[in-house]
Amino acid sequence: MASSSPTEIDAISCPIPDIDLGSYLFGRLHEIGFDGRGMTRPSYGREENFAHALFMEIGREYGLEIRRDWASNLFITLPGRARNLPVVMTGSHVDTVPCGGNFDGAAGAVAGLLVLCAWVKAGFRPMRDTTLIVTRAEESVWFPLSYLGSRAAFGLLNPSALDTPRSDDGVSLRQHMLDCGAEPDLCGRAPVLDPAKIDCFVELHIEQGPVLPEAGVPVGIVTGICGSTRYRSAVIHGQYAHSGATPRRFRSDAVMAGASMMTALHEAWEKVEAAGEEMTLTFGVCKTDPAQANFAAVPGRLELVIDIRSRDEALLDRMNALVIEQARRVEADYNVQVALGPRTRSTPAAMDETLQGRARSLAAEMGLPVISMPSGAGHDAATFAGQGIPTEMLFVRNANGSHNPDESMEMEDFMQGVSLLERLLRERAGK
Repeated sequence: MASSSPTEIDAISCPIPDIDLGSYLFGRLHEIGFDGRGMTRPSYGREENFAHALFMEIGREYGLEIRRDWASNLFITLPGRARNLPVVMTGSHVDTVPCGGNFDGAAGAVAGLLVLCAWVKAGFRPMRDTTLIVTRAEESVWFPLSYLGSRAAFGLLNPSALDTPRSDDGVSLRQHMLDCGAEPDLCGRAPVLDPAKIDCFVELHIEQGPVLPEAGVPVGIVTGICGSTRYRSAVIHGQYAHSGATPRRFRSDAVMAGASMMTALHEAWEKVEAAGEEMTLTFGVCKTDPAQANFAAVPGRLELVIDIRSRDEALLDRMNALVIEQARRVEADYNVQVALGPRTRSTPAAMDETLQGRARSLAAEMGLPVISMPSGAGHDAATFAGQGIPTEMLFVRNANGSHNPDESMEMEDFMQGVSLLERLLRERAGK
């Protein structure tokens, strides 16, 4: 069957994504997830289920094919004219961090659905199947497993992960899956996505930092996704003692040991940046025991988390070695014990240069200002890229950062990103 040229596709279809449908979906997602301050849609939780049900409801209204895999990832497909060809995919997630915003992840899922609905409304049928995937459990704050849903979709999830407890209630991933209608007993046995049958994956996402607002540009073309090395449950064990009666030489001060360790790692970060290398370092949790720590006691315990990210895997390995080195140093210097706990990590991912180039060219045709930029945050797109699938991300300008209730994406910016996504997907799916 001969394929249509991009010009013919434009003339036949002229699909225009529906801003009113987008506003409706974001409004419904807000109702589902609002916790009184921000959005809380836990991974494999009731609110994530409701969000998936919303997407299925709209998909059915537009006559789209709907299926779920063993892990309850959602797939919404507009069938192509040649269904044997590798499929074009887009999508993102709808779970949030606790008290997060309404656009992180959800913007990409909504964008993909708007594209498919616009194609149906315009009577455009692509050459290739085009599928929106709404993944489960992208936010690893709930389960310490990066890209849980998308990894499960490719058969990359080890069955032992099913015993992992969720951070808020201690209930296992297996049980949460069962409660959501998933079939965890099929892990390792169920059919999964075949990378050879996927033409490309394009994920739209809000930017989670300040680059696009500072540049005054609505859309970013992502060049790569950072990997990470993390210690989520490090503990420094010292000795509680009277704050007035214990001279410094007799102390085992867990807080001072932690402060010394964090300062040394931060200084190393400054040297990395001065050398022209790229990374981030964050200590997102640093706390003493509220039941025992007090102003009159030398602190005997400090909990902290360490999060290091970079697109350079060798740099991640160097920094991980430094974390271990600094832990051993403060043990000797402060007479404490440092238990770093399990290390979790994710692999950096490069975006496809051809897709980047086409996104820039299409944006130029639209008169849409864009810049190229890396992603410091992790995304499901990294899983697709890691499977050798041509992958690209589009960022939409968003004020006030992310993982907080104040995410602020303008619908005008969003619809420009959706329009670019639509053109890029239509170009790939139409031939």
